[in-house]
Amino acid sequence: MFVHHDLVTPDGVLRDLKRISPERVEATIHIKNIHPSFVGYDLDPSQILFNQKSAIAQLGVHTKALSYELSPRFQRATAKVEILGLNTVGTFFLSQLQEGIPFGKLFAADERRRVRDPFYLKRMFGRTDRSGEPLLSLGNGGGKADLKLEKLDGRTVAFLSLKPGTYEYDDTIFGLIPTIIKALSTPNIHLRDLIRLEQNWIKEGKKEVQKNHFLLVRTLPLHIRTVFARVVDSLLPKGFHHTSASILEPTTAASGDIYELFGESQEELTEIPLEFYTLHPYREHIFFSDRDQLQACIEDENTLFKAMESAPRPEHHKCATFVAKGEQLLNLKPKDWIQSECAFEELPGFFHPIEQAHALEKYMHAQPSYHYLRAIEMGEITSQGILLTRHLPSPSMKRMLLSEQVYRCLKGIYFEYPSRSHGDYFSHEDRALLLDLAKFGISIYWLDRKTKQVLEYVPKPNKDSGMFVPLNQVDTFARATMVGIYGSNLVEGTFDRLIQELLEGLIELKKHMDHPLLRPEIPIALVTGGGPGVMRVANRVAQDLKILSCANIVDFRNHQQVNVNEQIQNPYIDAKMTYRLDQLVERQAEFHLDFPIFLTGGIGTDFEFALEEVRRKTSFRSPTPVLLVGTDEYWKQKITSRFAMNLKAGTISGSEWVSNCFYCVKNAAEGLQVYEDFLSGRLEIGPKGPIFEQGFRPSS
Repeated sequence: MFVHHDLVTPDGVLRDLKRISPERVEATIHIKNIHPSFVGYDLDPSQILFNQKSAIAQLGVHTKALSYELSPRFQRATAKVEILGLNTVGTFFLSQLQEGIPFGKLFAADERRRVRDPFYLKRMFGRTDRSGEPLLSLGNGGGKADLKLEKLDGRTVAFLSLKPGTYEYDDTIFGLIPTIIKALSTPNIHLRDLIRLEQNWIKEGKKEVQKNHFLLVRTLPLHIRTVFARVVDSLLPKGFHHTSASILEPTTAASGDIYELFGESQEELTEIPLEFYTLHPYREHIFFSDRDQLQACIEDENTLFKAMESAPRPEHHKCATFVAKGEQLLNLKPKDWIQSECAFEELPGFFHPIEQAHALEKYMHAQPSYHYLRAIEMGEITSQGILLTRHLPSPSMKRMLLSEQVYRCLKGIYFEYPSRSHGDYFSHEDRALLLDLAKFGISIYWLDRKTKQVLEYVPKPNKDSGMFVPLNQVDTFARATMVGIYGSNLVEGTFDRLIQELLEGLIELKKHMDHPLLRPEIPIALVTGGGPGVMRVANRVAQDLKILSCANIVDFRNHQQVNVNEQIQNPYIDAKMTYRLDQLVERQAEFHLDFPIFLTGGIGTDFEFALEEVRRKTSFRSPTPVLLVGTDEYWKQKITSRFAMNLKAGTISGSEWVSNCFYCVKNAAEGLQVYEDFLSGRLEIGPKGPIFEQGFRPSS
């Protein structure tokens, strides 16, 4: 799946040799183990070319393909061919031919993969692969200025200038040919270097072709890593033909410095024309910034949701695919995904480290995304792209996701569900993974079907937490001052007007303030627990006022999967983070509110009040005021007896000042006055402020 050879087959071997004449042999080329991704399976035979081995062509041999038979089912092909000796050396080579030697391969000249725009190649100059090898160069100095690129007939053509002189063989080549025949069947022997020893440079040699004459010429070596190149016969001078060794394959070595021509012409050859075919998108060494179409596609939410719908079923199976090109994203099919059930098995535990590591490794290898990440690490995927996955990758994949090769190549992760086992709710390990990915520059997106939006994970600056935020609100979330509403999930009350007036008042206040938390350019966002009751009211008001409406949502289902009222999510949420029930305290710590507001509430609200109290006592920054909306009597019954008891027992000695952070207000006007005093520096708040015996400052 990840090799660039989807345009070529492996080398095939000679079978069924039939000698027609000394200069002509007919044979069949048998090719096995063709990769299922070979493009030629789906092409018209006229677009299939037989590419003879270059070492054979340099001896004066040309092969014509007569017919092809391809079998996708058995992953093999046969090509009936006619092999011609073009000179005395080539004719002698034919006399030594044996069945079973590798002779050449098929190339799929897919029109869709032709390089159309010269810019595609020009941008490769100066770029290198992970090993520092150039992606494209001509000669040893880069050769950008020497490579002439033109757009002809809707395709990019390069014209390589020829070096002076030609090359010919002397009689010693005949003694080498039996060795060459043997070496063809022996891997890792560089035949072209061996043959080059027998090629004599003719300084004044004319670059002409005549009947029964074979022409060898050289250019500067062309290094290509990002495309296949093919000699364009039709652009050679009239009467010139290149041998069937016309395909230059991607390689880090010199892959295009000698060319073999024959025919009959009075013209002289001056340059070699080449056209180009792109590799599989995974192997193109393309930077994400170069993929204009892909970037346009991922900005379209409908395109992303449609792409995710192509994922194979059943829905509970994990699946993933890597996308490096816009066209891929637009045409995804179920077969383009890797699918796995990969059920989680209970791990042995940390007291069995060897077994634990083995079980975790096994689980990691079963993840669909593992195959893509491994291919990136191994250099089988070289283009930057995005990972589409039904479920957020398992935290067990962190080691691979943060490896140097992967984080350089992976430019985004798009998932549909946070967890297969817990649905929309992230674990502690999931959130740690999200933070680490963000730190390494890997963007993470939730294709959220509840809100029908693409949400991006955004860490809150200087905080070890973040939320999934609508794409058009990312900057707002990152810069916003956070106003939070705590209150009952059972009682909505009549707080909508008060919340609206408070928020409208803050919007008006910030026009005239110059405080780090509130000034004209700083947006406001509202945060709740995302549930029903007063949370629903607050989120709805925020949306009505065009304020970013956020929520930290907990899975309140108990072990019997019984839903409680807290489980009901309100529909007025823009940005969110989710938590499992065992991380309730952690979730509360990640509210990070600048201006908390408490309304009527029960046990959960009492818990949240205690945490805000502790946060102010232990905060590393100056405390901000907390509004307690309601009557003095209500909040005295909630707070005063506990504060008085702690005061009497001496258990809050030195921290009594925390009482001056809490302000009871009966209406929005009183609350806005507290904010104005605070933002103007007139509010006595903090360790040097007064101590209120009730545990809060009563309303005016």
